[in-house]
Amino acid sequence: MKNPPSDSPVHRRYAPTALMFGNLVTGCSVLAPAGMLVELSSDLGVTVRAAGLLITFGAVVLCIGSPLMAWLTSRIERRSLLTATLAVLALANAASALAPDYTTLLIIRLIMLGVGALYTPQAAGTAALIVSPERRGGTIAYVFLGWSLAAAVGLPLITILTSRYGWRTAYGGIGVIGAFSFLLLAWRLPAGLIGARVDLKTWTDVGRNRAIIVLLLITTLQMSGQFVVFTFMGPLLVKLTHAGPDAVGLVFAIYGICGFIGVAIASRIVDSWGAYKTSVLFTVLVLTGITGWALSAGVYPLMACSVAIWGLGFAATNSMQQVRLVVAAPALASASVSLNTSVLYVGQAIGSAIGGLLYSRDLLYGSGYAAMAFVALALMTVISTRGFGRAKG
Repeated sequence: MKNPPSDSPVHRRYAPTALMFGNLVTGCSVLAPAGMLVELSSDLGVTVRAAGLLITFGAVVLCIGSPLMAWLTSRIERRSLLTATLAVLALANAASALAPDYTTLLIIRLIMLGVGALYTPQAAGTAALIVSPERRGGTIAYVFLGWSLAAAVGLPLITILTSRYGWRTAYGGIGVIGAFSFLLLAWRLPAGLIGARVDLKTWTDVGRNRAIIVLLLITTLQMSGQFVVFTFMGPLLVKLTHAGPDAVGLVFAIYGICGFIGVAIASRIVDSWGAYKTSVLFTVLVLTGITGWALSAGVYPLMACSVAIWGLGFAATNSMQQVRLVVAAPALASASVSLNTSVLYVGQAIGSAIGGLLYSRDLLYGSGYAAMAFVALALMTVISTRGFGRAKG
């Protein structure tokens, strides 16, 4: 790794915030269809399940693209790489607003996410380059706040904008935010940052590292369980509780705000608690919330409360996974964090596919229990990793 030859304290102070806003744009780009499934289905003449495939197919592209792009771009200076990625996201969201049909929208999305796959792992790796080792865990968690903001603010706004002004307006709004984030990152991220080179030996070393493999399995299980429900949370609320657009948007807002709170707490406590204990805490919260969703299905207030508990853990668990991977093998961080992002999207694809199957067969109550099973396995696996990285948690 190489630090920039010269950069001001101001740049280093605000660079994590610029990286965090880039994750906000990435998160909105990935999650957007979840807030507009009904409107996309109606306007484009496809089923809700087909609209949900925008998330499923997108996740497949992301899971392949993340390690591939990490390999192809490992020698590129980070400011140039990350700003170019945000430019593509901004332009692709603007193009999505003009898509004439479902096929065109899907193609644009796949191209957009094929490039966007590199942002989150490279942002995490870049954050590790610009702070001291003792601040690394908290900074990586802070950078991941962008995803929490995407769920806390972005997704509810997307849901409300779509219900009132249409999905094209929502995509246009993401494009505008993407352009702003591009400018902010170009302004504040120091030049000259080069990460560790990713080559064939790097992937071989990752594959031989038991700690990394088990941590990647945890991410897959966590995401699979959550996306069984999350992908279709809006339509499920409508069918189970007859909730309107504002009530659905409120649940998304609760989910995201609690996610923001959860990851903010995690970023404060991880350096003192250690990543293992922090990970156990927030995985328990996810399991508790999803269990509440399953048991209270059909009762809107109880489902909303369950989503609040679930939300406290959803972003924090993944940020802890990134911290634990960096701590487990710092020299392999560029590859392992990109693989974590990849398996995160594998989990999204698995979960949304299962959720879509259950939804299409009208097994609406079963989705919560399927989600519980995945997250319970994830928790048991987290507990089994107590001995990993004892020095740092």
